[in-house]
Amino acid sequence: MRILLVEDDPMIGEAVLTALKDAAYAVDWVKDGAAADTVLDQGEHQAVLLDLGLPKRDGLEVLRRLRRAGNAIAVIVITARDGVDDRIKGLDVGADDYLVKPFDINELLARLRAVARRQGGQAGAILTNGVVSLDPATHEASHGETVVVLSAREFALLHALLLNPGRILSRTQLEERIYGWNEEVESNAVAFLIHGVRKKLGAEVIKNVRGAGWMVERPQ
Repeated sequence: MRILLVEDDPMIGEAVLTALKDAAYAVDWVKDGAAADTVLDQGEHQAVLLDLGLPKRDGLEVLRRLRRAGNAIAVIVITARDGVDDRIKGLDVGADDYLVKPFDINELLARLRAVARRQGGQAGAILTNGVVSLDPATHEASHGETVVVLSAREFALLHALLLNPGRILSRTQLEERIYGWNEEVESNAVAFLIHGVRKKLGAEVIKNVRGAGWMVERPQ
């Protein structure tokens, strides 16, 4: 899952960036509202962590423009504005969740997992298509009697596929969900990760569609 962090405070931004990468998210960071507008127009991300008190353009205006354009990307507001009216306004404008600073990073990660489940149309804590299951909190994956802990990148790949069961994702689409802007991607990186997941869980958990990409089966 690739996340856009929109935060102008360098200390908070660095802390959140590090925590997200440690949790196997691909994350890109911009520091003002105008830059956020430009990046979000490109459609590369699956979720946004959005501060409100931003230079150049207020976060609420960024959110308002996003929703007026019909963009349904998941947005979690992270802000020091803690008044009830502020929270109501943020949610009414279109935020999926609202977290007041200072916050515990584990709570932020739990809220991200929750919006990812909703985005994938699943209500339970475990992502599954009936063949393979994935616990985003522990990075444990299971298939039949086999239970393994995936590496960070293996988790990110299987997570992306399970959020889109039945949909073919190309190499480029998978790379966009696994790697951030400044991360070097080798030409065979996705194939290498898929090989690793299949080796741990079985070749049948990820299907190859020749010339198109990879997928996991849609739940029956």
